[in-house]
Amino acid sequence: MGDFFKYVGATVVGLILFFVIAGIFGAMSLVGMIASSEATKSVKDNSAFVLNLSGAMSERSESSIRDQLMGQATGVIGLEDVLKAIEKAKDNDRIKGIYIEAGLFTPDSYAGLQEIRNALLDFKKSGKWIVSYADTYTQATYYLASVSDKIFLNPQGQVNWQGLASQPYFLKDLMAKFGVKMQLAKVGAYKSAPEMFTADKMSDPNREQVTAYVQGLWENILKGVSESRKISVETLNQYADNMITFTDPKNYVAYKFVDKLIYSDEVKGEVKKMLKIGDDETINQLSLADMGNVKKKKNEGEQIAVYYAYGDIVDSRGGGLMNIGGHSIVSDEVCKDLEGLMKDDDVKAVVIRVNSGGGSAYASEQIWRSVKLLKAKKPVVISMGGMAASGGYYISCIADYIFAEPTTLTGSIGIFGMFPDVSNLLTQKLGVKFDEVKTNKNAGFGTMSRPFNEEEMSYLNAYIDRGYNLFRSRVAEGRKMSVEEVEKIAQGHVWLGQDALKIKLVDQLGDLDEAIAKAAQLAKLKEYHPAYYPGKADWMTQLMESTTGKGSYLDEQLRLTLGEFYEPMMLLKNINQHNAIQARIPFEMNIK
Repeated sequence: MGDFFKYVGATVVGLILFFVIAGIFGAMSLVGMIASSEATKSVKDNSAFVLNLSGAMSERSESSIRDQLMGQATGVIGLEDVLKAIEKAKDNDRIKGIYIEAGLFTPDSYAGLQEIRNALLDFKKSGKWIVSYADTYTQATYYLASVSDKIFLNPQGQVNWQGLASQPYFLKDLMAKFGVKMQLAKVGAYKSAPEMFTADKMSDPNREQVTAYVQGLWENILKGVSESRKISVETLNQYADNMITFTDPKNYVAYKFVDKLIYSDEVKGEVKKMLKIGDDETINQLSLADMGNVKKKKNEGEQIAVYYAYGDIVDSRGGGLMNIGGHSIVSDEVCKDLEGLMKDDDVKAVVIRVNSGGGSAYASEQIWRSVKLLKAKKPVVISMGGMAASGGYYISCIADYIFAEPTTLTGSIGIFGMFPDVSNLLTQKLGVKFDEVKTNKNAGFGTMSRPFNEEEMSYLNAYIDRGYNLFRSRVAEGRKMSVEEVEKIAQGHVWLGQDALKIKLVDQLGDLDEAIAKAAQLAKLKEYHPAYYPGKADWMTQLMESTTGKGSYLDEQLRLTLGEFYEPMMLLKNINQHNAIQARIPFEMNIK
């Protein structure tokens, strides 16, 4: 018996030692993999940067350590990464050009595309080349590829070119089949976000603003392509009306849309010609991921913080395994971060990069307050991305200076409250019965057993009115306008950046780099460098979050699967977690 316990004990000790040693080697391997993924990338002479445009685009890359270790790609390209990579490629003498490989690419906004396009045009000023190839160019990828010195297309390929259309969809009748309807309190004739759930077609004011911004987007695309390809705007419109998407590919060459029809295996030969190397030589190429590890210029001068705020504006971060909903602007986290930047003596100015269609009005007010406090200590400049509307504009309006892209969607000064009435679902569809005992007249306010009555709706409307008045006053203070002047351009009206400039909602049209330069000017800095916030979580935190459903992979796959239905489905899923007052534009602009 003694030998038995001795052998069992030895076995247990052996197993413990095995797992300890395995854990140590596993941790060492993990650290090694992380270190190798973050190692500085050396650039060989006569190299090309390969920009693969496939998947979706977001403001920042959401790739995590878990994704890298599992070999999974989120399918999302970070706008920040692309812009940094193009700048590095321009400044690196060993990189001679950029090869754009266009695939099925879904940008989050045309403003983001415009920033990439401008960066590519700036790259060409260095005397370097750009060539592009695709089996099929979407309008988005062709807009980018049009800056190229050479545009190649598969001999059986297509160039999608038919103009833009916005096709909002409406869920009121669908919800009615389940006995659900939305009760609405709102301010703003143009405040169209709730129409998806409360109407069956666009209101006249909404049709007016949608027409204006879709036409404005198309005019910017036409202008860019016309200048790069030397095709008149009138001709480009004629091509769109004639649906050249389905023309014989040979016609694209005649139309000057592409320079040559070649197969994918012939592309290397064309790139080798640009690099001036022989057919038997290997192309030195760097991917977007490689460019992330290419050494950049040494930081010199004072620090300007660039703080990214993108996604829905929410009061707090949810939790739980099924907390899937994309990147958010979480008010308590953002306020804490901005306070840290305010107290950091190394930070001389702050650029807040805003890309948001809004969200919680309460959360927007809290962030507005933090921006105001920050502004009292150091210059604050806003750089608007694809959207900085409704709540996104709320948090921006108090800054010292505001930049927008010509195609940024902004304004939408208005709020609403949307409350689901499920009483018919419960009582008629499911047969649920309710009874009630109450101490006061309105003690049962918000019950699921019935919709709001007229008196209760009057209370809600008064509540919404107070929120709208506060929103207008915040804009008036920040933009140095009277409330009456704000009202003329408010009412929930969505404006393109180029139009917002004319009505003083923004100060200048420009990109992130120009916003950084303005911040340096306001801070009276001669030498400066940007530092980007918030930083990514450490690898252990990322691993832990990915196991609790907070990683980006599941969310991005759901987003890619649901497409335009993602936003409304997430709203319905989390409807009870949203603040009662919302300051947001339509959930999905649905522009194609």
